Parts: sequence; C-alpha cells; structure tokens
Amino acid sequence: MEKLENVTYLNHPLIQHKISILRSKDTGTNEFRQLVAEIAMLEGFEALNDLPLENVEVETPIEKCLTPMISGRKLAIVPILRAGLGMVEGILSLVPSAKIGHIGLYRDEVTFEPQEYYCKLPKPIEERTIVVCDPMLATGGSAVDAITMIKKHGGKNIKFMCIIAAPEGVNRLHEAHPDVQIYIGHLDRCLNEHAYICPGLGDAGDRIFGTK
Repeated sequence: MEKLENVTYLNHPLIQHKISILRSKDTGTNEFRQLVAEIAMLEGFEALNDLPLENVEVETPIEKCLTPMISGRKLAIVPILRAGLGMVEGILSLVPSAKIGHIGLYRDEVTFEPQEYYCKLPKPIEERTIVVCDPMLATGGSAVDAITMIKKHGGKNIKFMCIIAAPEGVNRLHEAHPDVQIYIGHLDRCLNEHAYICPGLGDAGDRIFGTK
C-alpha cells in the first residue's frame, strides 16, 4: 500500500505484541478489554505528541518557576459507539481532564454502510483537539460519517485512532478527510465478502462487552 500523508502506522513492539494477543480467539472478555485500553494509551502517547503547550507559573518546594502545561481547551475524546468506548479509558489515563463525546453508528447488515442514531459532543467543540476512536477501521464508512458529523458541528482539529485497519478503510477515510491525522496500530491484509477485516480479531464490540 502506498504511503499516504497524515497516516501513521504505530510499530512500537509493545503495541504489536498486545495486538497479537487481541487477535487470539482464546483471549477472554476481561483480558481483551484491558488490552484495548492499554493499546489506546500507547497509541495516544504518539497521537497527542503535538498538543499545544504554554508556560505557567508553579511553586515547587524550592522556588517558583515557569513550566509547560497543555494550553487551550485541551482535548475531546469521541468514541464511535459502541466498540470505541473500549479505547476511552486508555486515552483518559493520559489526559484525565479530557471531555468525552459520543457518536452512535451501526452497520447495515445488507449494505454494510453506517447508520447514525446518536451524536453528542462537548462544547465548544471547535476549540478542542478531537480524537475519534474506534478499534476497527474496516470499510471506513463509520469513520468517514463520524468525522463528517463532527465537522458539521464545527470541529476542526481532528485525529482518528484505531487498533487495526484494512487498506480499503484507510484509503476511503484518507480520501474523504485528507486533513485528518490517522493513527493505526496495524494494517491488515484486506476485507472479506462480509466486510470483516482479515485476519482481524473478530467483532471488537462483542469481544469488549462479552456479547459474542
């Protein structure tokens, strides 16, 4: 697959190791859920490396000093329901002050296209760095629609973070929103006839919430 601008593949050994455990059909719900949060934290560390800083005055036990802290309205985390919820805790462990929005989309079983049922975003969304998260980037339909919705509400500085992706989804998302920074844990081979990622890890939502 050709290298695309604003697409970053996170090849850290810890991320790759944890993704491999996620893939196993023998990984249970509790461990799966914990791994998703841990991977999200590791990915978030990289994805948030450009947050703006400003110097603020802090008094240490020794003296007062100017020291950098995150500036502005900080961060908004927007999981795509429901699987995206599994990534929120990991990102919050890095930035506990982040606000959380929600976008609800489900996949039509015939067309495989996303259908919207919910959208609630923190305000003022236009002043925040927004991290949209979903463990899987398959066809790309849900990610494209979620980001389109956020832009309609005024969102501008948007990042998308997933754990595994199919080339079809990466190309579709990048083509629809070339201004969005995309962070991917692992690029898989392809989609099958049912639009599932291969080799993938099954249905992330079912495995996170124990509904498989």
